[in-house]
Amino acid sequence: MNRPSVLSLVSYRVFPPLMGGQKCVVDFYEHLSHHAKITLAVSKDNKPESTRNYQVEPFLFNHWGGDFNLIYIFRLLKLIKKNKVDYIIIEHSYFGFLGIILRFFSKKKLIIRMHNIEGHRFRDMQKFWWWIYLKYEKWVCQKADHLWFTASTDYHFAMNEWKVDASKCNTLFYGIENKEIPGVLEREVCRKSILQKHALNEHTKLFLFNGTLDYIPNTDALRIIVHEILPRLSKRQLSFKIFICGNRITDEWQVELEQYPEIIFEGFVSDIATYYKGCDCFINPVTLGSGLKTKLVEALANNIDIISVESSTLAIDSSYSDKKIVLIEDYNWDAFAEAMCHQPNASQLNTPQAFFDAFNWEQIIQKAILSLHEL
Repeated sequence: MNRPSVLSLVSYRVFPPLMGGQKCVVDFYEHLSHHAKITLAVSKDNKPESTRNYQVEPFLFNHWGGDFNLIYIFRLLKLIKKNKVDYIIIEHSYFGFLGIILRFFSKKKLIIRMHNIEGHRFRDMQKFWWWIYLKYEKWVCQKADHLWFTASTDYHFAMNEWKVDASKCNTLFYGIENKEIPGVLEREVCRKSILQKHALNEHTKLFLFNGTLDYIPNTDALRIIVHEILPRLSKRQLSFKIFICGNRITDEWQVELEQYPEIIFEGFVSDIATYYKGCDCFINPVTLGSGLKTKLVEALANNIDIISVESSTLAIDSSYSDKKIVLIEDYNWDAFAEAMCHQPNASQLNTPQAFFDAFNWEQIIQKAILSLHEL
């Protein structure tokens, strides 16, 4: 097969990649660049890294000012011609209209990589205009030559509700680097380092919540942890700590979290894998949002047990999680707290090998390349 050339448009800041969604974009093209020539046109608030194995052009307006990118049509067409681009890939649906215009002039194939159904996310954020965006998103998906979904639930929604032809759809998961579970010794070392850092008793049960903390679904999860879960746990004889990791927290929320001795707010952690491997259980009381939760993928990759509300796990087939995820009915916080009390410290259950087979980047990229050549 010939080495294809790709122009991808990204409507927000992904450099440096600090959050799950940013890593999903940057790592995807890093791995894809081993099989294709990549040009990434990104919003101008990016700070590209010179170590990347592909060309980055930071000149676009972000998605909130997306219409202004019409002034860059000829610049983008020049990139397409100069780099002999075969395919145009749009990350998320925001710049879908731009991709459709570029396809019209360049006659290149257009792929939309759908991280979630954005219209549903705006609905959960209580944006009054969410239904308008959902109609636009439907139009973009119907017009694209191909769609890559990161969640099977969104894949089925597009086919069933938007009547998108199944032949132009694929599911490409959020990828991971490792192909097998971390060793027992590695997890023990991480746990001991956390206990020592915070001077905790070895019998302390360690819970973890991680995410972008100004993102409304995660902010709502903080509210649930503080006002729903903690009061219930306080009535139990349980020695525990809940680690909250993530960036972009508001000053108000940081002040509130620091009021609770049961919570240890770590903020942004450069080596979050240490906490995934060293804590006993990942808690996921996220009831808002759609798509594949990257935090759950990272948790499974690091072989940590998970307690999660049901709606957050719809995009992860049970064959990939087996008994690693304890499912709790949405909004049943009594049951959620009860599960936390009975969850064993560092259980012996392992993430199924099927997860690593399906979610490793090598498998995902091979699937992407095959679908490109089939267009």
